[in-house]
Amino acid sequence: MPVTAERKKEIVKEYGGSEKNTGSVESQIAIFTARINHLTEHLRENKKDHATKRSLLMLVGKRRRFLNYLMKKDIQGYRVLIERLKIRR
Repeated sequence: MPVTAERKKEIVKEYGGSEKNTGSVESQIAIFTARINHLTEHLRENKKDHATKRSLLMLVGKRRRFLNYLMKKDIQGYRVLIERLKIRR
């Protein structure tokens, strides 16, 4: 299921603290993770979709940069977030 506006609101409310806190690093990482999971499922079925593969790689890189920023600013928050999102590193 693609990440709809309603799903984004749920993610932001869960990870950002409030529904209006869309700019927090944690909520952005959570949204990227949901999109990455969706694109990964899509690519399992459509192996030759190279445009989607490129956008997936760009999203993974963007999420990695956000995670590096969070790790530098708040190591405890970083550890909690990767545990909640089940991101392996």
